[in-house]
Amino acid sequence: MRRRLLIQVLAVAALPLFAVPVFSAGEGGGGGDGSQTTQCKKGMVWDKKLKKCVAPKQGMLDDDNIYEAGRALAMAGRYDEAIAVLSLAADKKDPRILNYLGYSHRHSGRVTVGLGYYEEALRIDPDYTLVREYLGEAHLQIGDIAGAQEQLREIEKRTGKGSREYGMLSEQIDRFMKS
Repeated sequence: MRRRLLIQVLAVAALPLFAVPVFSAGEGGGGGDGSQTTQCKKGMVWDKKLKKCVAPKQGMLDDDNIYEAGRALAMAGRYDEAIAVLSLAADKKDPRILNYLGYSHRHSGRVTVGLGYYEEALRIDPDYTLVREYLGEAHLQIGDIAGAQEQLREIEKRTGKGSREYGMLSEQIDRFMKS
């Protein structure tokens, strides 16, 4: 199941560059129309030009597609795979990429590494409130309520109390304080 999701995510992100044949839920070896399908091992993608499974490499996808695939993997709880995909980005200073590297490391238990990625993203774009929300959550993970509240104030200054990021972090802080 995990292999299928990775292949599907990479297929959507990279269709213009290479095709990743996948099985849909319940399908076996063929697509029902007699066409051949190929299933690559975990961490591999189908290269249409080479007609074989290959390890994804830097330059195969543009950074927007890498971001989308990495974000999808992170949101699916597949943090190590997300890190592997996001690490392929050409622009190592893209705050979106840094944010989801931080998110994935933090959720993998490497909170300190995640904090570093969040801080780097904020050095580049101090107004990126999603990073601030996740940074606040990271502070809560290490028991730093003051750090989380600081990020909440920064979000409020930038977007007000009505933003999604403000609401999410505020809820996390409230939950933390009640526990």
